[in-house]
Amino acid sequence: MIWDNKIATTLQWSSEISNREQKEKVAEKIAERVKNGDVIGVGSGSTSYLALLAISKKVKEQNLNVLAIPTSHEVSLICSILGLHTSTLLNARPDWSFDGADEVDPQKNLIKGRGGAMFAEKLVIKSSPENYILVDSSKFVSYLGEKFAAPIEVDPRAVNLVETELLKLGANDINLRLAKSKDGPVITEAGNLILDVRFNKIASDHEKEVKCIPGVIESGLFINYRVEILTT
Repeated sequence: MIWDNKIATTLQWSSEISNREQKEKVAEKIAERVKNGDVIGVGSGSTSYLALLAISKKVKEQNLNVLAIPTSHEVSLICSILGLHTSTLLNARPDWSFDGADEVDPQKNLIKGRGGAMFAEKLVIKSSPENYILVDSSKFVSYLGEKFAAPIEVDPRAVNLVETELLKLGANDINLRLAKSKDGPVITEAGNLILDVRFNKIASDHEKEVKCIPGVIESGLFINYRVEILTT
């Protein structure tokens, strides 16, 4: 059931969506894949939002039974408003998943997490046998870190330690992510902080090395994951 209220009728992304036309085309592509009975892992971000709009339209028109496993409270709320049933990894395993990305290199390695949900996104990707990354042309890079910093979720008690260890791994710029609509830093759904980190070079073992630092919960480095890139 779609809620008949002001929130439902004014549903929109919280900021302007860049390259919206391209993203809508790739959103339609992933919606075409949806079939009755699917359990779908749903990533975060503007492209995933547009994909959910396309999927919910198809589900309604064809009266499909589809279950979504969201990777954030925000996505869960959107699913609820659109009338899509949701579950968690405790109760279901996705048949396939989709998500966006901030960067995609030639080896299909990714930087993700500007929405701060990289931990949940990795859980869903690792739990799913098929994973589709929805991107427009602006997301392709020659190497990871070319355009964006790598987000790293950190326990607040470990910020100073993590900063010191990241410098040893070749970090050259480390910034605490600040909120835009509240005072202070961004707080993740798990109550942690996010550091946006630029490295001199991101090597194939960087994801594992960063994760080994005490206090690091997860990073936005997705290296050597089983993903299919879907674009216009």
